[in-house]
Amino acid sequence: MELTPVVELGVSEAYALLTGHFGVTDLPPLDALENEDWGRDFLLSRFLEIPAAALAEVGITLSDAPE
Repeated sequence: MELTPVVELGVSEAYALLTGHFGVTDLPPLDALENEDWGRDFLLSRFLEIPAAALAEVGITLSDAPE
């Protein structure tokens, strides 16, 4: 299975994965993040806290190039 680089995720997609699949509960509301320049970067940085194996299970990677 080819993994998608996390940098290719949109704000709503990243938010859904973090809150729905990974159970992250301490994020601001999605509306607040979508309307801020830093919102996407903030969400993507939260993936750094998740083990690479767990990211791979949902088809994403921290690498910039597809694997």
